[in-house]
Amino acid sequence: MSAANTKNMQAKTTTIADIGRHEGESVTVRGWLYNLRESGKLLFPIFRDGTGVIQGVVAKNAVTPETFEAVKHLTQESSVMVRGKVRADQRAPGGYELDVSEVEVVQRVPEDDPYPISLKEHGVEFLMDHRHLWVRTPRQAAILRVRAEIIKAARDYFDDRGFTLTDPPVITPAACEGTTTLFPVNYFDQEAFLTQSGQLYIEATAMALGKVYSFGPTFRAEKSKTRRHLTEFWMVEPEVAYATLDDIMELAEGFVTFIVKRCLEKRRADLETMGRDASLLQKIDAPFPRITYDEAVQILQEGHAKGALETRFEWGGDFGSPDETYLSAQFERPVMVHRYPAKIKAFYMEPDPQRPELALCLDVLAPEGYGEIIGGSQRIGSYELLRERIREHGLPESAFKWYLDLRKYGGVPHGGFGMGIERVVAWVCGLEHVRETIPFARMLNRLYP
Repeated sequence: MSAANTKNMQAKTTTIADIGRHEGESVTVRGWLYNLRESGKLLFPIFRDGTGVIQGVVAKNAVTPETFEAVKHLTQESSVMVRGKVRADQRAPGGYELDVSEVEVVQRVPEDDPYPISLKEHGVEFLMDHRHLWVRTPRQAAILRVRAEIIKAARDYFDDRGFTLTDPPVITPAACEGTTTLFPVNYFDQEAFLTQSGQLYIEATAMALGKVYSFGPTFRAEKSKTRRHLTEFWMVEPEVAYATLDDIMELAEGFVTFIVKRCLEKRRADLETMGRDASLLQKIDAPFPRITYDEAVQILQEGHAKGALETRFEWGGDFGSPDETYLSAQFERPVMVHRYPAKIKAFYMEPDPQRPELALCLDVLAPEGYGEIIGGSQRIGSYELLRERIREHGLPESAFKWYLDLRKYGGVPHGGFGMGIERVVAWVCGLEHVRETIPFARMLNRLYP
């Protein structure tokens, strides 16, 4: 291609997502070949650019022989710059096609070493081993765009309601959620761990700023292979001074509703790409059903009596994945389960004054069997009780001196929750496994790529 043509190619560049704004105009799209089919003197290349896909039409009598041959011999995932006129076509994906006039091949994938992910079916392990390439497919790209929208919605929700973003450390000296799921870190001559949660630290910033939240990576060395577990995942965690359990439940309810509505508004096309039934998400609105742990146990025991659950759940235990799946499948909206037994919850949760054996805590279980997406509580306000709980859990009191100070110097009732981004993405997108919800999943047996 001549220098003049290359310059012309760059004259009016657009993305595929915005191509509808240029109907009847000649534009340049920069991207990759996703697929190609041929019908006599017509070629039908499908291009992708990260924002979407569009079908091109290359007529042999409408382009130069060089252009026709260049397109005809394109290989999957070759990078190209394509010029053509935008034409509306209701039958086409996205409603538009591109009548191609010129093509510049930036890099052609060699035929003797073809792109490894073809359009045929591949096994999950193969796809995960090639995750760096798998993310290019329309479905995986759509999932990542929905993930980005959920993250943006989370930030917008708190930013617009007077919360201040505060960043907790990733390297910590002690456990937050129990000592058995910690990743140790060689931190010079001191014992340290990768964070399980930013919560303890944003309790401190809440005492300074009133309403705060954090968003960042967290790590759990839990040897679990379930479809809901990653060893590295992202959490958004709000914390509010002077908040009670009821306040936190109301905040969580509004937060989840806001995220779902934003995805329906901004990412409906991506949800359609994944085949997600949007009508199920349209049912998500406040108020959410609220049940106590006692009531949840009764539902599980009734499910066992009906033969829907293999084992009978006994009061005092924590819910496993099958229990959460069964509970959440009973509701069309997220269900909020509150007041669990204190002995199965974290050391920092405030006991229920009416029944001290219970903690003022909540879990939000997503519908359709997706289980827990939010866990939170009102935090212990008493210095003496918190110190007692730290000792009961066998935690090093010296590492929590600063945390105890929050109760000694101006302590107030306060609370918050954590929401795992990946579990919400899985639910909103209707995915079977969380491994597709993050660009590069870290799991028990997955560290590559």
